[in-house]
Amino acid sequence: MNNVTLIGRLTADPELRTTSTGLSTTRFTLAVNGRQNQNGERQTNFISIVAWRSQAENLCKYIKKGGQIAVEGYIQTGSYTAQDGTKRYTTDVVANHIEFLGSRNDNVETNTNTNFDMSTSSNDETTSLAEDPYASMGDETVISEDDLPF
Repeated sequence: MNNVTLIGRLTADPELRTTSTGLSTTRFTLAVNGRQNQNGERQTNFISIVAWRSQAENLCKYIKKGGQIAVEGYIQTGSYTAQDGTKRYTTDVVANHIEFLGSRNDNVETNTNTNFDMSTSSNDETTSLAEDPYASMGDETVISEDDLPF
C-alpha cells in the first residue's frame, strides 16, 4: 500500500506551471514536524509535493508561504541524468487531496480559507451548493486514468 498523509506549512509561495499538453501543475515543499529526539526537540522534515489540475490552480490562488495544509497522496520515485552525467534520484508525494487548515499567523491577512477542501470530487452530500466554492464552475469533470501524466 502506498498512501501518505501529511500536515505541514508551505516553505514558499507555490507557482503555477502548465505542461506542454495544457495541464496545470505545481511543485512545492511542505515543512512537516518530525518525531522528538532524546532532548525533546522536533526535527523538521521538508517534503516535496506535486499537485495537478484544479488542486494546483486552487493551491496557487488561495495559499501562500507559511499556510498550513493537509495532503493525502502517494509516494512517487524517479530518476534522471544531470547535465554533469550523474544519475539523480527523486522522491515526491503526489497529492490526491489537499485541504487548507489555517494560515501562518491568524493576525496576518492572507488568502487562505480555514478547512477549504480542495478535492476534485466530493462524496459528501451534506454540503449545500451555497457552501460549495466550485458550485459556479458547472458539472464535475470525470477524467480517466489514461489522461494522467504519471
